[in-house]
Amino acid sequence: MALALTFSTGKAQLDDLIRELQLQHLRGGGARLISAHQANLEAVDDIDRLFSEIRQAHGKRPDVLVANAGYAKVIPNIADIPLEEFDRAMAVNLRATFLLVKLALPAMVEQGWGRIVFVSSIAAEGGGINGCHYAASKAGMNGMMRNLATKLGRHGITVNSLAPAMIGATGLIPDESILKGTPGDVVNIPVGRLGTPQECANVIEMICTTGYLTGQNILLTGGLK
Repeated sequence: MALALTFSTGKAQLDDLIRELQLQHLRGGGARLISAHQANLEAVDDIDRLFSEIRQAHGKRPDVLVANAGYAKVIPNIADIPLEEFDRAMAVNLRATFLLVKLALPAMVEQGWGRIVFVSSIAAEGGGINGCHYAASKAGMNGMMRNLATKLGRHGITVNSLAPAMIGATGLIPDESILKGTPGDVVNIPVGRLGTPQECANVIEMICTTGYLTGQNILLTGGLK
């Protein structure tokens, strides 16, 4: 399967990932087309350009869309959240997801098959360590997901979301020390540790290979409420 990967910043980390994926595929006896695309998902023009680049690199639009970009400045108290932060969370987490689906959907409908996965958050269920601006943007994603799932199933397109919590080795949570004394402290997580990016990928792979699953928000939280 060919991949089109996107980034806003951190191209070096993405290049490392691409090398790792290419090496894994070569060990399996073949090559894999992987393209990398920089985009600021706050900018509508960047999203349009992104899809043009993907079509040029791969000759088609995506069969599988994973809307994983997110903005999550941690400000727990509503009194401390500037309007600019609320607007940015909505633009990156919700509006960009809407635009990505609009651009990906026509090709999926035409071919009668597609997979759409939103990466939401436990915040959409009222949990997590962030404020209501982030929670509202992720809850909006879940509402969009359920609405689309009821309308797109007849076209062979499933729409689901993954709601992780306390995933380590990421820009937001590099390690568990940053969570000490917060609701996300590992002492509050029933499994006693942070989740991993690979575990998120495992669930997304399951979603994409299970055509009878649609309209679901899957919590990946280690038992954290």
